[in-house]
Amino acid sequence: MVRLRLLTADRCHVALRVAMTMSIHKLTAGSGYDYLTRQVAAFDATAKGHVGLASYYDERGESPGAWIGSGMVGIDGLQAGDPVTSEQMLALFGAGMHPLAAHRLQQLSDANLSDDQVRAATRLGAPFRVMHTTPNRSQVEVARRFAAVTGSGDPLAADRRDMRAEVAREFFQTEHGRLPADERELAATIVKLSRPPAQPVAGYDLTFSPVKAVSTLWAVADPHIAAMIERAHHAAVRDALIFIEKHALFTREGPRGVRQVNVQGLVAAAFTHRDSRSGDPDLHTHVAVANKVQTLDGRWLSIDGRVLIKATVAASETYNTALEYHLQDQLGVRFAERSDHDPRKPAVREIVGIDPQLTLRWSARRQVIKNRSAELSLRFQHDHGRPPTPVEAIRLAQQATLETRDAKHEPRTLDEHRATWHKQAAETLGGPEAVQSMINRTLHPTKAPRSPVDGQWLSRIAGLVLAAVEERRSTWQTWHVRAEAQRHIRAAEVPTGMVDELVDGVVAEVLNTRSVSLALPDEAITEPAALRRRDGSSVYTVAGSDLFTSARILAAEQRLFTVAGRRDGRTAPAEIVELALLEQAANRVTLDPGQAALVRSMNMSGGPTPARHCTRWGR
Repeated sequence: MVRLRLLTADRCHVALRVAMTMSIHKLTAGSGYDYLTRQVAAFDATAKGHVGLASYYDERGESPGAWIGSGMVGIDGLQAGDPVTSEQMLALFGAGMHPLAAHRLQQLSDANLSDDQVRAATRLGAPFRVMHTTPNRSQVEVARRFAAVTGSGDPLAADRRDMRAEVAREFFQTEHGRLPADERELAATIVKLSRPPAQPVAGYDLTFSPVKAVSTLWAVADPHIAAMIERAHHAAVRDALIFIEKHALFTREGPRGVRQVNVQGLVAAAFTHRDSRSGDPDLHTHVAVANKVQTLDGRWLSIDGRVLIKATVAASETYNTALEYHLQDQLGVRFAERSDHDPRKPAVREIVGIDPQLTLRWSARRQVIKNRSAELSLRFQHDHGRPPTPVEAIRLAQQATLETRDAKHEPRTLDEHRATWHKQAAETLGGPEAVQSMINRTLHPTKAPRSPVDGQWLSRIAGLVLAAVEERRSTWQTWHVRAEAQRHIRAAEVPTGMVDELVDGVVAEVLNTRSVSLALPDEAITEPAALRRRDGSSVYTVAGSDLFTSARILAAEQRLFTVAGRRDGRTAPAEIVELALLEQAANRVTLDPGQAALVRSMNMSGGPTPARHCTRWGR
């Protein structure tokens, strides 16, 4: 389940979720990374040496981060598994330097080295150019007008909003020679004028969060079971990162980054957190992926983020599948689709036996954000006379997240957390015995029968996957098919050792046999064989960007095209249409020239309209 959200000051909250559990958002250079190290507290000290199991339960604050990724082989002085310090994060994510840059500078200060030698020892390619944020002219003007009224007290929120709108209208008129045409154009101008200077991308925060039932079982089970759940979570994170490194990690080189080339692997720091801002159990891991990757010939360049972002859902479903199978193999638990899931969205699978009352009890943060988002949406509709667009809805959700954010609680030990969670679980379910009964049911479920896996089974799953992607889109890429294949194979509960092979088989069957490629033939792009990628494809195309459709989609589009060309429908007399437009104007409903032309065309051309042909289109 991926939490797709933009970077805000509240990075560790339980966000409004869609049916995915790995989120991705950009980390900006400077201090964009520091929320990951802020809660490490006493653990953030490498001089303590190995941290034993007792310390794991007794220390306050989150566990220390650890360096991960196969790209760590290119980082001299560090290796995968080493603890992460704030100084190292500052160097790599804050400045784009070698994580040990400060330490190396200190060591080299007395050496007789040239500037080039010092740079070579402390840099990973070009460092980041951090932009200093200074107020722009519009922000200065808004501040000036605020100051003009502060003699009578701080301006009300409505007054501040009106001032920003007034300044935005003036700047828009200066730039375009006219006033904004509508509220949407004005709102876009306000956002543009309020936007701080763009900062370089220092990396990407991949946040892996299991479904709530996993965190619930982890919170109330005995420490041995909880440790097994945590190990399964970490193993699933590793599986997802391996998928990313294999399929979605590249850099670009050449003029305008025209060539996409292979790299050694990820350089990343993983931080595992155990609760939400409201204190509910929320086992999740932030993987801060540095925007520094090493080419096969040793140069340090930036990640081609286009592929990484497109692969997010497929990587998320890889994590979901891996987590289910690791937990099934280690604990014997079962997963099943929630009965209350929205059929318009991918189904969410939870652990069988976990009481939904408890998962609801520990989703307090999510519910508060959801309620506040609904309130803001209603207010927006009242103020603007229309519902918010999808982009505006995302902004309202972010606003709700910030407005409902409580202060982060003081660091607690895991023992303190577990004592609180056990007490809350007993209160919710009716006593400690009820909690233990739930745990026993969960760890000893009725086994589901498994279907024989053969060619006929594979063909049936490929048909279901194709139907699912056809339902949601007219064209698709390999990422969409792979994500859907993961969902269907996960639900089929096939043997663990066959999962990767079956996913690859279903993806190949759907793309190569059941889909129609819309891509330029690869042989049409010529280049030396040495420049081709691992799979033999062209470096001048973006990996995974090839588009596909199906014969059914093409046939449906042809039917629509045929209907669109018809002109034998009923028409309205021109004078009636013009009279209707005049009546609209009299009622103070003014259409712009394009809208008026559309009304005339729909009523006078004899061609199809959505209302006239909706049943023919199958809507």
